[in-house]
Formats: sequence, structure tokens, C-alpha cells
Amino acid sequence: MGKKIVILDGHPDRAEPHLIGALAGAYKKGAEAAGHEVTSVAVGALEFPLLRSQRSYKDDPTPEALIPAQKAVLAADHVVILYPLWLGTMPALLKGFFEQVFRPSLMEEPDNLMAWRRLMKGTSARIVITMGMPGFIYRLFFRAHGLKNLERNILGFVGFGPIRSTLFGMVEAASAEKRATWLKKMEKLGREAR
Repeated sequence: MGKKIVILDGHPDRAEPHLIGALAGAYKKGAEAAGHEVTSVAVGALEFPLLRSQRSYKDDPTPEALIPAQKAVLAADHVVILYPLWLGTMPALLKGFFEQVFRPSLMEEPDNLMAWRRLMKGTSARIVITMGMPGFIYRLFFRAHGLKNLERNILGFVGFGPIRSTLFGMVEAASAEKRATWLKKMEKLGREAR
């Protein structure tokens, strides 16, 4: 039986095609070919406000434009998050998306840490990041702090597990053959729902 998969394309620029979109498309192609149910969300195409206060985070409702994405994420067996590395971490719009989607109003006891940990329990995740530097430099020299923040402080906090990651480095210099290899890798991961 197939899994319910949500693919979050976290590139904020919708004006032109990007590698993130191609990688997301390859994952979707593999997942659908294997019989998985796939929902794709282009975060950059959604209109929603960024949160500016603790009161808004706690008391305001989820924006109408994000409710379908929120429902899909909450019902998913596996979530794939793709984004370009900007200033060492995810683009602000993607962070804003997570702040709007994972709200205290989803919990009966929002101050209970275990309630948060149960929200996405049983849901796995894959984070895919593209970057200009080599991936091993990001992991070793920069200690992948942006990736670790997403893994531990957002996804891990709400109960995702296991959380896996894939880094594609030196993207501007990558040949067509290299990019084709990346797309095949993503298609394979999609078939395996990993």
C-alpha cells in the first residue's frame, strides 16, 4: 500500500524554473510511479502573512491559504522539504510557512512538550538542500547549522522521525550530466518514499 507523501517546494521565487522544482518533480514522478499518493505544495506560490508577535502565533487562526497545505502535512506519512540554502539556512518564507502551519492551536495542551512531540509522530521526513558550496564543506566547516535547526528545532520538536537529508552542492557549476544524476537519485528516493 502506498504512502501519503507531501512535497514542499520551499523556493520562494516562482518567476522562473529552478533546480528545486526539477528535483521536486523527479521525486514526485518516482513516488507516483510506485503508487504513492502525492500532494505538492509550492510555498512561494502561497500568499500568507509572516507572524510578527507571540500573540498572533498563539491566538490567530491559520491563514485560509495555508489550510489545505496544513491538512495535507498533518495527514502525511512522509514529508519532503526542498529549498535552496540562503545565508546558511532556509529562505525566510519557508520558515514563515512552518510558523503558520505548526501552531499551538493544533494542540489541546500547547504548553505540554509531549503534546508537540505527538503531533507528527510516525511521520518521516527528507530535507533536500541545494547550495553553491560543496555539501561536505557545509556539513564539516559550517556544521550544517541551518539543516540541524530544521531537523531538531522544527521537525524533531513536532515529532517527525526518522529525518533524513540530501545535499546537492556546487549547483551553479554542475554539468547537465551531474544534474541528470541528481534527478535520477530523487526519482529513486520517490519510489522508495524515503
